[in-house]
Amino acid sequence: MNELLILFSNNILPIFLAASGGFLIGKYLQVSPRPISQTAFYIFSPCLIFSLLTTSQLSGADITRMVGFTIVSVLAVGGLTWLLGKLLRFERRLLAAVLLTSMFNNSGNYGLSLNLFAFGETALAYASLYFVTMAVLVYSVGVVIASLGTSSIKDSLAGLLKVPALYAVVLALLFDALELQLPLFLDRTVSLLGDAAIPVLMVLMGIQLGHAQWEGQTLALTLSNVMRLVAAPAIALALGAVFGLQGFARQAAIIESATPTAVVTTVLATEYNVEPSFVSTVVFVSTLISPVTVTPLLAYLGA
Repeated sequence: MNELLILFSNNILPIFLAASGGFLIGKYLQVSPRPISQTAFYIFSPCLIFSLLTTSQLSGADITRMVGFTIVSVLAVGGLTWLLGKLLRFERRLLAAVLLTSMFNNSGNYGLSLNLFAFGETALAYASLYFVTMAVLVYSVGVVIASLGTSSIKDSLAGLLKVPALYAVVLALLFDALELQLPLFLDRTVSLLGDAAIPVLMVLMGIQLGHAQWEGQTLALTLSNVMRLVAAPAIALALGAVFGLQGFARQAAIIESATPTAVVTTVLATEYNVEPSFVSTVVFVSTLISPVTVTPLLAYLGA
C-alpha cells in the first residue's frame, strides 16, 4: 500500500495539483471554457503537433509500431463501445459522446507528464509519438464522430478540411521529407505556442471540470468510464505483445492507453454541440477515479 501511495504522490498528484488552478477559476470566477478551447483548437494544439513531428528522434520501425499500436487500440475500443452503445439503444448524439469519451484519452497533459515522471525521457519520446498519433485521430476520426452527432457523413468529412491540426501534420511530414527548417523567428514562435499547449489544456481541463453538470445519464457514464479505464488498458496489454512493444515503448504505450478521457473531447463536444455537459462530466469522473486504475498499473510496469 505504501508503494502505491508513493507512486500516486510522485507521478499522479502533481498533475491533479496543476489542474486545480483551472478548476478554481472556472468554479469561482465563472471563466468560460469556450474561448480557451477555441484557442487550443486553432493555435496551440497544431503548433504542438508540428513541433513534436519535426523533432522526433525515433527510428522508422519505432514510429511504425507505435503508430500502428495507437490506431488499432483506439479503433478496437471504439468498435466495442459502438457495439455496446447500439445494444443499449443510445440515441445518436449520446452515442457520439460516449464514443468520444471512450476512444480518446488524455495522452497529452496527463499521459506525457505521467510517463516523464514514472519512466523518464526515453519513455517520454515514445509517449510523444503516441500523443501525436492520438491527436491526428482526434482531429480526424474524432471530428467526424462529433459532427455525426448533428450532421451527415458527407458534411462530417467536409468538416475535416476546417481542422488546422491536420494541416500541421501534413506540413510537418513535408518538412521532414524535404529536410526543411523554419526560419529561426518562426521556429521559436511555433515552439513557444506548442509549449503552451499542455499547460493550457491542463487549465482548460480544470475549468471544464468546474463547469461539469450531472444529468443523470448513469448507464452512459458507466460505459464510458469502464471502456476508458478498464477495457482500454486491457486491450493495450494484449496489443503490446502483438506489435512487439518492449521496454520503454511498452511502458509508454500501456500507460498512455490507461489515461482518463481526453480534455480535448470537451473541445470537440463544445465546438460541435455534442452533449458537452455529459462529456465534461465523463472527463471529471474518469480523471477523479483514474488513480485507482493507473497507480496499480504503474506498479505492474515497474515504475
